[in-house]
Amino acid sequence: MGLFGKSQERNPKDMVQEWSSKLRKESYALDRQIRSIQREEEKIKRSLKEAAKKNEKEVCTILAKELIRSRKATNKIYTSKAHINSVQLQMKNQLATVRVAGSLAKSTEVMQAMQALVKLPEVAAAMREMSKEMMKAGIIEEMIDETMESLEDVEEMEEEAQKEIDNVLWEITAGKLGEAPATPLVNPTKEEPSTSREEEENEEEDMKEMQNRLQALRS
Repeated sequence: MGLFGKSQERNPKDMVQEWSSKLRKESYALDRQIRSIQREEEKIKRSLKEAAKKNEKEVCTILAKELIRSRKATNKIYTSKAHINSVQLQMKNQLATVRVAGSLAKSTEVMQAMQALVKLPEVAAAMREMSKEMMKAGIIEEMIDETMESLEDVEEMEEEAQKEIDNVLWEITAGKLGEAPATPLVNPTKEEPSTSREEEENEEEDMKEMQNRLQALRS
């Protein structure tokens, strides 16, 4: 406690170093999470291949859905790691600002990255606490908590589910189950020979007509 019962303000440099340390720990935790998910993915793939050999299509579909969810979870974590890296970089910039100006500066990049990080369950609690400290320090403004993202993910999953399932089944079972990913149709090229033949025939007829006219003129 300081004079008159007021608590002393924390040193900006100490705060930045503490936040940087916490961010590194959260990043390492996300790495462990990714490795754990990838191990589960390998188990799902093996089970899916076994089910495909037995022609258990319903089991394959269920396992394909699990694999899709697993991949989406991994992608979200990778995105979150990118946001953490962005905040870490900004913290380095903040240290430079502290050395020059003696205070912390407001950062839109940190604001956006923290807004995204509080949505990830694995780091949400730590990021909310850190965001409160950053608000007090003047780096970011008050954030709006968006809760609609999970519902949007469910709807998106329902819309794209069958196509993704087919692609995953095709990929994991080496084409035994599911449909091949869509490729551009090349039907128009099949018609090209006929059109070119027609053009050649027309040209031949034109040449014959020209020759007949020339003969008529000569005679």
